[in-house]
Amino acid sequence: MLTEAFRQKVIKAQRGELSEYLIYGRLIKDSGARRHAETLKKIAEDELKHHDFFKSLSGQDVRPYPLKVWWYVFLARLLGLNFALRLLESGEDLVQEDYNRLREISSGMDEIIRDEKEHEIQLLGLLDEERLAYAGSMVLGLNDALVELTGALVGFTLALQKTRLVAIVGLITGIAASMSMAAAEYLSTKHEDTGKNPLKASLYTGMAYVLTVVVLILPYFLFTNIYLCLAWVVCGALLVVFLFTYYISVAKGLNFKARFLEMAGLSVSIAAVNFAFGLLIRKVFGIEV
Repeated sequence: MLTEAFRQKVIKAQRGELSEYLIYGRLIKDSGARRHAETLKKIAEDELKHHDFFKSLSGQDVRPYPLKVWWYVFLARLLGLNFALRLLESGEDLVQEDYNRLREISSGMDEIIRDEKEHEIQLLGLLDEERLAYAGSMVLGLNDALVELTGALVGFTLALQKTRLVAIVGLITGIAASMSMAAAEYLSTKHEDTGKNPLKASLYTGMAYVLTVVVLILPYFLFTNIYLCLAWVVCGALLVVFLFTYYISVAKGLNFKARFLEMAGLSVSIAAVNFAFGLLIRKVFGIEV
């Protein structure tokens, strides 16, 4: 017999399963590959079966979460199926303790748990999305921009002391470096047997670099306080690292913490070294505010 409090948890899980059924159903028509559509259809059918199981326990009809349905469909269209669906599958409406209690009431809970594990395996088969195939190229552009430009902007800021001048010099440096990195990635991919398109690889590298440049330099065009801009360089770099690392970690099922600390530590370390060089250059050349 379910207590009223536990019954509400079951109803919440029931609404979640119904919402996920609708999400998968709407994404089937967005899937570019037939294999993807078949996988999504199979998972959608399982989610509906889970909803029916919880309905047999709650004894009532429920409505889906409309905002949840819209949000995950939007994420899938914007950031890709892998990111949205892995994020969706990682959220559970019932904790392990609740699952164990339901196991005592019905053996049907074992089938649901087994289905969820199968979903994870099936989602691995969706990892041929183009943006993930070129994740290495994006990491190259992003990481190089963070390491080089973060350090350069810190050095420029302390040496030049004028935000507009730092912005112009930084922009020229960033654009030139992005084209250089894109060209290097093109040549590298062309001479390696990776199966990737050299032009696409270079574009992903260049775009990742340019976007990072824009994020880091924008405050220098908007504000006149050099220390505010300097703080943004560090915070902006950490924000870019966080967002990109989170995306890749979720989409590929990787360890987020280790990857974030590695990239963030490298960027901050380079910025600290260039901060010291900037102070030294000011002192040696007698540059004053």
